[in-house]
Parts: sequence; structure tokens; C-alpha cells
Amino acid sequence: MKKTILFTVLIFLASAIAAQDGSARMVDWNFSSKKVAADTYEIRFTADINGKYHMYAQNVGVEGPVATSFTFTRNPLIVLNGKVKEIGKMVSKHEAVWDGDVNYYENKVEFVQLVKLKKNIKTNVGGSVEFMVCDDKECLPPAEVPFKINIGG
Repeated sequence: MKKTILFTVLIFLASAIAAQDGSARMVDWNFSSKKVAADTYEIRFTADINGKYHMYAQNVGVEGPVATSFTFTRNPLIVLNGKVKEIGKMVSKHEAVWDGDVNYYENKVEFVQLVKLKKNIKTNVGGSVEFMVCDDKECLPPAEVPFKINIGG
């Protein structure tokens, strides 16, 4: 009896752990930087969305789905210039499950953040991106992916 209970608990834990990175498996992230002025860099977050899934925009439009959001680690050598911008073909569609119009991306979307260096020195922009993906049948649990992008120098 103890073995059966232990086995059941282990299966449950394994399923919970696998579900936590569900969204992360459906999106391939690429992080890069490009110098656009003497002290300014463009940080790019490119999301390749796999299969028939879609990923929600930063302004998802309704309560319920987890909007894509960026958290930046504090770095005294940089200043974030404005908000993260989205580049891609946004879909706005009514979804009954969320009781409203939602904004999302299919296949690919790029997010761009301008960063200004306070000094001409090598450093990095770090943080994480949180997002959630759904298809027409299910939503996977939200995922958080860390990033660290070198700039300067």
C-alpha cells in the first residue's frame, strides 16, 4: 500500500513539474543586441512560436490569459529608454473562454527595448520574460525564461 501511494505521489509530482515548463517548450527565444548610436543599443527578444499555439501580447485585452511581460534586473550602468515595443502581426479575436477580444501572436513576434549606457563599458542587460501560450483546445501554464544580453565595450 505504501508503495502504491508513493508511486502515485511521484507520478503527480513529475506531471506537475513537466506542466510548469509547457509554455517554455512551445516558444523558442533568441536574445540579441545591436548598437544603434554611440551609447544606445537595441535589445531584441525574438519568439518563434511552435505548432498551432499562439502567445499573448503585452496588452492582452482581457483578464484571464497571462500577458507577455518583461522584468529587467537593475543595472546602474544602463537606462531603459521607453517601453518594450512589439513587432509582428497581432491578431485580435473574440474568445468566448475569456469573454472578450484578446490580442496575440502566431508563429513569430519580436520585442524591442532601447537601452542607453551611462558609460562606455561592457555590461549586460538581464532579466526574464513571462508568457503563456494557448491553442484552440488548451492553454499551457505560464512560463518564465531568463535572459542575459551583452552590450557595450
